[in-house]
Amino acid sequence: MENSYDIAIIGGGIVGLATARALGERVPSARLVILEKEAKLATHQTGNNSGVIHSGIYYKPGSYKAKLCVEGKGLMLDFCQKHGIRVDHVGKVIVATEQAELPRLQTLYERGVANGVPVEMIEPAQLREIEPHANALRAIRSPSTAIVDYKEVCAAMTRELTARGVAIETGAGVTSIRRGAGAIELVTPRAVVRTTRIVNCAGLYSDVVARMAGAKVDLRIIPFRGEYYMIRPERQDIVRGLIYPVPDPEFPFLGVHLTRTVHGEVEAGPNAVLAFAREGYRFATVSPSELAGTLTYSGFWRMARKYWQTGSYEMYRSLSKNAFVQALQRLVPALRPEDVTRGGAGVRAQAVSPDGSLVDDFRILAEADAIHVLNAPSPGATASIAIGRHIAGLAVENFGLK
Repeated sequence: MENSYDIAIIGGGIVGLATARALGERVPSARLVILEKEAKLATHQTGNNSGVIHSGIYYKPGSYKAKLCVEGKGLMLDFCQKHGIRVDHVGKVIVATEQAELPRLQTLYERGVANGVPVEMIEPAQLREIEPHANALRAIRSPSTAIVDYKEVCAAMTRELTARGVAIETGAGVTSIRRGAGAIELVTPRAVVRTTRIVNCAGLYSDVVARMAGAKVDLRIIPFRGEYYMIRPERQDIVRGLIYPVPDPEFPFLGVHLTRTVHGEVEAGPNAVLAFAREGYRFATVSPSELAGTLTYSGFWRMARKYWQTGSYEMYRSLSKNAFVQALQRLVPALRPEDVTRGGAGVRAQAVSPDGSLVDDFRILAEADAIHVLNAPSPGATASIAIGRHIAGLAVENFGLK
């Protein structure tokens, strides 16, 4: 590979690809390279995404998530239309099944209104017209929620970037970072890549890469595995679009839900289980060094003390199909254990602060010659093009680019 560039983007998921697109638009003369450690792009969080284009209803008004999700949704829809990528505008319902959830449902509705998201509070009779098998005391309808295949989005982004002359190197995981006179050297298994600036979009390893680069990072990525079941084909008509529970405001996960995909399948999940490796897609996958990193982090134990009951239940639900189905039956009572089969899993890169709090908003650290995307979980894929544009703006400001 050529080994001298103006900007190196570390990580070839959807945020890294979108960032490269935005940098190419803002600074067309810059020589760009994307370094991806896997043999293929979009292998981890992007490749295991459920494919939802989120509307922006969940997020605190004024937060990065709220702004970039709403902006990013529009940009994503435009991108898909331009490239002929299928998008299904199936809509979403968020259902309150207990009295205690009604105030939280109202808060979600108010957030949606504040964020400029089309939302409608509906009663059980209206819900049955949309999702005949769903159960609720009241519900929110989010008609602008859609579904897509983000692998197809990444493939289209890759074609664009290649046509623009952006170098894309796979099998090029960064193992160390050295700083010399006027250059940063990125050591990979295949070559030493020289650059003057870096953008870290390494996802599950974003904190590791940031520390390699000498950044002062006050958080650690803790991996959470999200496991899915699949609804059997003969029972998939039980769900028309997307059916979600009212999320726990103290826990930045949306709870197990039912999601129709653009390929005609229906996914059930995910849960949120502590993974024993950053790429721990199976319960039996353990990385001793990465698990030790989690267990020796004081923030993990403070988090565990705060969420031990929730974490214990998530672990139990991971091991018990009946418990998983019971959670789904709160949303769709007609579902039976025999209607679902084990599906795949993804791993969420969740940033955790030293005080044990789960970082809820996007977290981006900008320095003179490096930008680190330290926390970009859901709705990261929806917001990716907007995140890329935001990073490109930071790069122009901080890197002195024109």
